Amino acid sequence: MSIAQALLPEFDAEMATTRRCLERVPEDRLDYKPDPKSMSLGRLAGHVAEMPGWGSVTVNTDELNFGSGDFKPLEMTSREKILVAFDKIVTDSRAALAGASDEHLMGPWSLKNGDMTLMTMPRIAVIRTFVMNHTIHHRGQLSVYLRSTGALVPSIYGPSADEGMAASA
Repeated sequence: MSIAQALLPEFDAEMATTRRCLERVPEDRLDYKPDPKSMSLGRLAGHVAEMPGWGSVTVNTDELNFGSGDFKPLEMTSREKILVAFDKIVTDSRAALAGASDEHLMGPWSLKNGDMTLMTMPRIAVIRTFVMNHTIHHRGQLSVYLRSTGALVPSIYGPSADEGMAASA
């Protein structure tokens, strides 16, 4: 079994869970912040939606350079737009990952800011860390924002207080 074949079932499950969280974001609370230093709900939802895009970038390029000025953060302005963007991002990243050989995934990939190299890691490490783990981390933040705004929190790794056995108790 290839690295990609081993990772794809987890990728699919995590992206489905992430989509369920994005579906719950209340459009009338996009400016909500739990603290002045925190991202707004709209920006956090955009960040959660854009993070899986590192998958196709990591597989299809040798580096990402934030110093180029090409990156424009995704901010949620409507549920429909964020879900359409997320679905395309996930489809593109899944296809890139599915087509990648083990050799390619073990090859180096770099994150840069102008002339400064911030990190160089094997592509698979970038996908595990910045696609999977980073998405899961921010999805956890998003679930707290959902709870704080009164939105229903979906089941993530088991029933939430709003779904399943916990909701019926």
